[in-house]
Amino acid sequence: MGSECEFALKSHSAIERGKPFLLIIMDGWGENLEDDYNGVYMAGTGFLKSLKAGYPDRWRTIKAHGTAVGLPSDADMGNSEVGHNAMGAGKVINQGAALVDTALANGNIFTDAGFEYIKEAFDNGGTLHLIGLLSDGGVHSRYDQLDLFMRGAHERGANKIRVHPLTDGRDVPDGSSVQFVEQLEKDLADLRAKGCDARIASGGGRMHVTMDRYEADWKIVERGWHAHVLGEAPHKFQSALEALVELKKADPKVNDQYYPPWVIVDEDGEAVGPVQDGDAVVIFNFRADRVVELSKAFEYPDFDKFDRVRYPKVHFVGMMQYDGDLKLPARYLVTPPVIEKTSGVYLVKNGVRTFACSETQKFGHVTFFWNGNRSGKLDDKLETYFEVPSDLCPFNEKPLMKAREIRDAAKAAILSGKHDYIRINFANGDMVGHTGVFDAVLDACSVVDECVKDLVDAIDSVGGSYMITADHGNADDMVQRNKKKEPLRDENGNPLPLTSHTLAPVPVMIGGPALPSNVRFRRDLPKAGLANITATFMNMLGFEAPSDYEPTLLEVVSV
Repeated sequence: MGSECEFALKSHSAIERGKPFLLIIMDGWGENLEDDYNGVYMAGTGFLKSLKAGYPDRWRTIKAHGTAVGLPSDADMGNSEVGHNAMGAGKVINQGAALVDTALANGNIFTDAGFEYIKEAFDNGGTLHLIGLLSDGGVHSRYDQLDLFMRGAHERGANKIRVHPLTDGRDVPDGSSVQFVEQLEKDLADLRAKGCDARIASGGGRMHVTMDRYEADWKIVERGWHAHVLGEAPHKFQSALEALVELKKADPKVNDQYYPPWVIVDEDGEAVGPVQDGDAVVIFNFRADRVVELSKAFEYPDFDKFDRVRYPKVHFVGMMQYDGDLKLPARYLVTPPVIEKTSGVYLVKNGVRTFACSETQKFGHVTFFWNGNRSGKLDDKLETYFEVPSDLCPFNEKPLMKAREIRDAAKAAILSGKHDYIRINFANGDMVGHTGVFDAVLDACSVVDECVKDLVDAIDSVGGSYMITADHGNADDMVQRNKKKEPLRDENGNPLPLTSHTLAPVPVMIGGPALPSNVRFRRDLPKAGLANITATFMNMLGFEAPSDYEPTLLEVVSV
C-alpha cells in the first residue's frame, strides 16, 4: 500500500481529530419530485425532513448517476457498486459499462487474452455459452453489449452459441422480459441465417436463479447451475417466450425477478444447451457482486457450497475480473478499473480506527466496493467489519429488514469509544424499492428515519459529528412515468410500479457537536457528485484530503 510518508495527511485547519465520526449511507434514497409516488417523501421521515428544513447551510444534493460516477452517459442510472466505489475512492473512475463499451468499440475485447482463451474452445468445435442478465438497465449488464459480443464472436469462429438469460424486472420494468426475449430471439435468428447454430438454452428470474450475492443464499446459484450447466429444471419448454408466458399463466403472481428456473428442450425432450467438456462459458455481466458465486462454481475444483453433480472442463471467463484479490475469474474479457489509494488506505495509514457495518445485502458495499474492489480488511488491528445476516425472503415481506440491528451495532460502536470512524449502510430504500410495493417502501423509509435519528442522538451524546447521504435513488420514485412526468397506468387504472433506480440526486447532511459552527457547505460546486463525499468526510475526521481527490464540499467561513 505504499510508504507511511506517502500517505501522511495534514491536519484540517478548523476541524480537530479525536471525536467519533458517523457516516450513514441510506441506500436507494434520492431527492426527487415530492408527490404521492415518492416513497421517501410520503413515508414517516420526520427527522430527516427536519434536518433539511432546519439546517440549510448543512444540507444539499449531489449527483449520483451517469458521468459523475464513471458511467458512459447521464442517461445511465447510478448503482450501489459504482456509488460506493466513488465515495470510497474520492475520484471519478470509468466503470464497467464504459470499459466494455470502449473494448467493443475499439475491438480489443476480441484480441485480448480472454477472448483468445475462449476461442480455443469454439475453434475445436465447442459451444459458446453466454450467461447473464437480459436487460438494458445498465446496472449489471446491457443488451446491446451482449448483441455486439455475440455477433463479433460468430465472425471470429463461434458457430454454436447458447444463451442463458436471467430476467430482470428490477433495473427495468417488470414484464419487460417478454420484449427482451423477443429481441434476443430476433438477433439469434439473424445469426442462424448466417450459419450459426444460436439458441436460448435456459433461464430464470435474477432473484431466484443464479444471481445471489454475498453468499446470502447458495440455493439460488445451485438452481442456476442445474439449469445452465446440467440442463435440468422442473420446467421445460420449447422456447423461452413459451416459458415466460406459461409460467406466468401458472402463477400470475410471479414476476420477472422471481421466475423459476427453466430449460429449453428439443422435440425429444432433450435440453438444447447443457454445458459440456470443451465448451466456452462467458458471464456477460460487467458488475461483480451477483456473479462472484457462479464464478467460484465454475472456477474452483474443490468447490463445496453445493453438489455440482457434474463439473465440466470448460474455458471460463468473466466479462471482467470480479474480485481482484481472489483473482476471480482468472481470465476475463475486459480489464477492470484500477482503484488505488482509496480513502481506507489513507485512513489506516494515519491510525484511524474504523467500524464498518451493514446487513448481508450491502455488506460488500461498505467493505469490498468501498475499498476499491478489494476483499478483506486493509488493517486487521484498526478495522472492525460487522455483517448482520439478511432475511431470506422478498424484502417487501419484511421491509424493516435489519435496520434496527444495524442501528444497535453502530450505536454500540459509537458509545464504546473504540472507533474513530463508524460507516454503515441501511439497505431498505433500495432493496424494498426494487420490489415495487409502495406500502412496504413506506415502512422501509420510516424505519431508516427512526434509526438515523437514534444514531445522530448517540453521536451527539459523545460530542462527535455525522454525515448522512445516499448512493443513488430508488425509493424516491415508485411509478413509471411518461415524458411529462405523469404516472402511467394499466388497463384498470392502477399505477405501473417502478422497480429500478432513479436518476435523482441524493441528499447530503452534516452536523454534530464536533463540527465547528463556522463550517458549512460550499456554494460553488453545483455539479458535485458522490466522489466529492470522500474529501468531505476526511475533513470531518480532522484531515486535509489528498490533493488528487475531488474537492471537499466544506468551507470555513469567518464568524
